[in-house]
Amino acid sequence: MSENKNLRMQLQCPMPILDFDIITLGHGSGGMLTNKLLDSGVFDLLSNDILDERHDGAFLELHGKIAFSTDSFLVSPIFFPGGNIGELAVNGTVNDLAMCGASPKYLSLSFIIEEGLPVKDFWEILVSIKIACEKAGVKIVTGDTKVVEKGKGDKIFINTSGVGTINPKANIGKKNIQIGDKIIVSGNIASHGMAILSVREGLEFDSEIQSDTTYLNHCVEDLLNNFGTDIHLLTDPTRGGVATVLKEIAEATAVGIEIYQKNLPIDDQVASACELLGLDSLYVANEGLFIAFVSEEKAAVILEKLRQDTKGRNAKIIGTVVANHPKQVVLESAIGGKRVISMLPGEQLPRIC
Repeated sequence: MSENKNLRMQLQCPMPILDFDIITLGHGSGGMLTNKLLDSGVFDLLSNDILDERHDGAFLELHGKIAFSTDSFLVSPIFFPGGNIGELAVNGTVNDLAMCGASPKYLSLSFIIEEGLPVKDFWEILVSIKIACEKAGVKIVTGDTKVVEKGKGDKIFINTSGVGTINPKANIGKKNIQIGDKIIVSGNIASHGMAILSVREGLEFDSEIQSDTTYLNHCVEDLLNNFGTDIHLLTDPTRGGVATVLKEIAEATAVGIEIYQKNLPIDDQVASACELLGLDSLYVANEGLFIAFVSEEKAAVILEKLRQDTKGRNAKIIGTVVANHPKQVVLESAIGGKRVISMLPGEQLPRIC
């Protein structure tokens, strides 16, 4: 999301005039202060026919097979180049549902706020949540707000859970992977993790590294409508990056995977930042990418279709499923050498999402 878009939305949704500037423990009490915060903020800004019921839960109408997902977000810092924790929370759960082959419909939204958070920061997060929901086409239908003592949290944590209906043409699962399948990554890798780290470390580059956080559901739905069961598996390489996701899949399916360094899409600034900090881009977190295992026969046309979408304009085929070296991921370097790729052994970049 551009700064201009965010600014326009905030001008259209000006922060309400309140008699408090920071969030206190009283705002989590369930009493008058809680209602002031929610009535003037969450309910008005995120209003829809289901949320407006203000019941203990939401009454939903869904038909067919359903996907359900939940995720918690505790990124530091909560505002970063290209986004903030609010839109990250919406996009993260929307994308998890999309990876199941589902069209996301409804989300829950829960806040754990540290005492002392400026109300203006909370409002900016809410505005970003509203924008992200509108872009993805989902509704916030229920939620919760708690406040913890200063020092017991880190500004704000968010949990989102979501439900969506499975695309009738989708058949997503590791069991569908076949020898010869091609592996597509939908865009430049490692941008999110390096955007977060550049802020933490105060690094300056010729141009600002932006997080890739975005919603992927419309893009994925288009691919499923066109190619259906030729898309065998979808997954998003968030924490642990591309390498960890591929290693998990290889071990779970007992197939071999080969990937090619020369085919890995990465922004030049991000690649330079990884090199400067001694990080392997394959292990850096992403928030607006997916990996697709697709049939060998349709791989080229699937890639062409994906590149027509702004979410996939940098997509590339990065590898192949092979019968050799089962349960192993092997990287072919730009100069022809090969090395085995393992999972991320620990936490490379903590508090990344």
